Amino acid sequence: MRLALAQLNPVVGDLRGNAERILAAALEASAGGATLLLTPELSLWGYPPRDLLLQPVRLALQSRVLDELVHQLDGLCSLLVGVALPCDDDRAPGLYNGIVLVDQQGWRGVARKQLLPSYDVFDERRYFRPGDGSCMLTLAGGERLGLTVCEDLWVEDELQRDRLVGPDPIADLVAARPDLLINLAASPFDPGKPALRRQLATQAARRLNCPVAYLNQVGGNDELVFDGGSFVVDTDGSSLLELPPCREAVRVWDSTTPAVAAPKAPVKEELLLRALVLGVRDYACKCGFQRALLGLSGGIDSALVAVIAAAALGPENVSALLMPSPWSSSGSIDDATDLANRLEIRTHTVPIQELMQGFDASLTPTLSRPPQGVTAENLQSRIRGTLLMAVANQQGQLLLTTGNKSELAVGYCTLYGDMNGGLAVIGDLYKTCVFGLCDWIDSPAAGNCREELGLPQQGELVGTAIRTKPPSAELRPDQKDSDSLPDYSALDPLLKGLIQERTPPGELVAAGHDFALVERVQRLLEGAEFKRRQAAPLLKVSPQAFGSGWRLPIAAS
Repeated sequence: MRLALAQLNPVVGDLRGNAERILAAALEASAGGATLLLTPELSLWGYPPRDLLLQPVRLALQSRVLDELVHQLDGLCSLLVGVALPCDDDRAPGLYNGIVLVDQQGWRGVARKQLLPSYDVFDERRYFRPGDGSCMLTLAGGERLGLTVCEDLWVEDELQRDRLVGPDPIADLVAARPDLLINLAASPFDPGKPALRRQLATQAARRLNCPVAYLNQVGGNDELVFDGGSFVVDTDGSSLLELPPCREAVRVWDSTTPAVAAPKAPVKEELLLRALVLGVRDYACKCGFQRALLGLSGGIDSALVAVIAAAALGPENVSALLMPSPWSSSGSIDDATDLANRLEIRTHTVPIQELMQGFDASLTPTLSRPPQGVTAENLQSRIRGTLLMAVANQQGQLLLTTGNKSELAVGYCTLYGDMNGGLAVIGDLYKTCVFGLCDWIDSPAAGNCREELGLPQQGELVGTAIRTKPPSAELRPDQKDSDSLPDYSALDPLLKGLIQERTPPGELVAAGHDFALVERVQRLLEGAEFKRRQAAPLLKVSPQAFGSGWRLPIAAS
């Protein structure tokens, strides 16, 4: 058996374009001697297509595109393509998340996904019905393939946190004795996923006594980043084939090929950086942007966003505004300038003191005095946000926001100010994670990764001065984040417990956290929901991000 795995980066809803990508992969696979090409879950649509699945015109186009694929396969290998299979009746939902076999004789449905996730960012039960029963495909050579789709592999209680209620598609295949289990997936990234996927596949291989081919989508689609990392694993857990993380690839696997030594897994910081770069690149490209803009303050958050943007789009396509106020330290201005020089991105300096004075003069008659306190601080942020939006609008750039998850969690950010923008690049990274990732980027261990991402290889990139300075918004004299917030080393573990683990506050106190601090952080988290609802889309890189998978009410007790 000689088959190929096509780790593709589709554009959601671009059925004809995605078909062209599949056909190009089929040409490459056939040149390598493959007789069957595997493509990811819903590969014809791109995942997740969301309410595009409710458009009759697009569903009708799917059939025409599949017919066109059939006619284009002359002399090429057969295909397994992820599609939305129509049901046989008029009840809703009227689709299956399925797989079709496409060859020169035509196309036909061969598998239907049985376990439909409707947690976190997933909402498949809105569109699909669950399949009923195991799915087997017998090839012309007699090879028997067990077919599953993404969640159908996630059935091991001891390995995963929450197993969906429903059948066990792996158990259903035991009696069929397949020669190979195939799992076509669109599994979003988080740093713990690659190891978990391999554990699940290995367990399935042992249960079925056959190898498992796991094929994952790659690329960024809105807030979600798919990291690829596809593989074939044998019954003893040994590696039979490996595909790279965070980039497209087509690889041929021969069932007679012996096990190979699995490459050393990248450290979590490298995976995280690659995922963020991929997410920014695809968000910009798929939304029609070639260039990006950000505000550069000399702080660590904007420094990290600048590094990611330069790697994603090329430094020549990234520019930054420096917008000093009377409270900006000379050190921060110098640090921002030095960083831009290291990255070779363009900067423009637009002081905001006169604009601040203009707002004070305009508002004093109404307020009976100049704006004070938080109002005055927020005005500075909104002035900067307005300038950034104006430049981005005029120059056709994607404005990148630079706030982190800790700030977004507790509301330490300004609506229509620093929250302005089209994409929140690090909105799913806690502040301590930002520091950790920047430390790694500046370490010798990041050398190869920096080279592959097109970043300068020599010396520090973020810089010691930026990495070691106390965090500050610099909106008033000698301001530090610690004036308003707990130290991030204390804040972030509480936020992770409340957000990701859903740990009740009482349990956090019982675990040793200060009662007053837990109560304060919980209150801040709940009170900032209205801000998060108005935030830019963020790149999801954790098990629980703010965004479509975070569904709390604003007005609640």
